[in-house]
Amino acid sequence: MEVNIRVAVADDCIRLLELINELAVYEKAPEEVTVKLDHFIDAGFGKNPVWKAFVAEVDGIIVGFALYYTRYSTWKGCRLYLEDFIVTESFRGKGIGKILFEAVINQAKNGNYSGMVWQVLDWNEPAINFYNKYAANYEAGWLNVALSEDQLKNL
Repeated sequence: MEVNIRVAVADDCIRLLELINELAVYEKAPEEVTVKLDHFIDAGFGKNPVWKAFVAEVDGIIVGFALYYTRYSTWKGCRLYLEDFIVTESFRGKGIGKILFEAVINQAKNGNYSGMVWQVLDWNEPAINFYNKYAANYEAGWLNVALSEDQLKNL
């Protein structure tokens, strides 16, 4: 099996959203995906793109992706933030995730970032075991905090 890792292009967005929905189902939150295709495309490829991604292809089919952006830390400077990372279920365990993740690591190493950060659900043992192979640090004591679009409108 030959895996091709490349930078995502706008035409990939339909497939990326399919994989995002697959990830949301796996993470037990399918109703949380509310982004629309046109907004997703504009956010990645419009006048002011805010995200980039690598895709993994097998036989011309996107089977995984890693979406990232620059996060700024007042303590550490520019950090690469890995927002989503998925390999479709039928292609897991074949080394594709490793190749894709290492493409992101290389981007962080070569892109003048002071580090790379991401989140993992505390119950996602396969992901935690994968990240442990890279000697990743887990930050205790931090809670995710958010305001929804509706909450913002009501403030």
